[in-house]
Amino acid sequence: MSLERRRLYILPTRAGTAFGALLLLMLLAGLNYANSLALFLTFLLAAFALVVMQLCHRNLLGLEVRALSAAPRFAHSAGSLQLILGNGTPAPRLRLEAALPGGPSVLTDLAARGSARCELPLAGAPRGRLRLGRVRLSTAHPFGLFRAWTWLHTPTEAWVYPRPQGRLPMPAHSERDTGRRAYLVPGADEWSGLRPFRDGDSPRAVDWKAYAREAPLLVREYSRSGSELRLFDFARLRSADLEARLSQLARWVVDAEAHGERYGLLVPGLQIEPDRGPEHRHRCLAALAAYGPDRGG
Repeated sequence: MSLERRRLYILPTRAGTAFGALLLLMLLAGLNYANSLALFLTFLLAAFALVVMQLCHRNLLGLEVRALSAAPRFAHSAGSLQLILGNGTPAPRLRLEAALPGGPSVLTDLAARGSARCELPLAGAPRGRLRLGRVRLSTAHPFGLFRAWTWLHTPTEAWVYPRPQGRLPMPAHSERDTGRRAYLVPGADEWSGLRPFRDGDSPRAVDWKAYAREAPLLVREYSRSGSELRLFDFARLRSADLEARLSQLARWVVDAEAHGERYGLLVPGLQIEPDRGPEHRHRCLAALAAYGPDRGG
């Protein structure tokens, strides 16, 4: 998205207002005393102010907003909104400011035909889907006599997960294979390692590349993944506090993912089948964040 002229606004700053008042006084004094030198200096400074106004406006005109996103975070923890700006012109753009309503401004400079990343701080928020609303882009460059600004209205949202808390032990495995057994078929899920060749092993399982490098005849072993599954059930938690139950489930999800286990989630109206990985972790935590009548869960 490129900033258009009709979306930009510009007004004098406090310094610019004081500068304009000074010019008015100089004009009145020059006319009153018929001082041509004072009038010349007044008109020269007025022309300077007009050039500054044009440069300030042009510092924002045509600025490219290439990306706007916010990573998921846990409830009541600080986060950031990622804003990537681009400059497609041969002139640099200096002293650009980006800010969320009520938040601090972040300054950045853009080189000619370059890009820059801004991280706008986000305050802690309760769990749910956080709508970020709008972002303010502004600049007072050069000289700070004028300020040009615009508002970016975007549908950007950020997930705020329940805070992982709780001391309850992780529930027992809901499913368990009869033990981790090695398989010689490469169609299994996980590569287990290498072992010496034994009579009866399949030639397809031999590591022929290692054998070509004059290594002993070795066989690749595979083992089935997911021998242990966990199911985290909302209904089995007896706490009367909804947020405490969701925080406990979030604690189990985070711990199970950190340990590389396969896990699923069961909340009223939704069941997520056991799996693992970053995407599965996000699905489970997002389901906990959205749970509740006031959050669309």
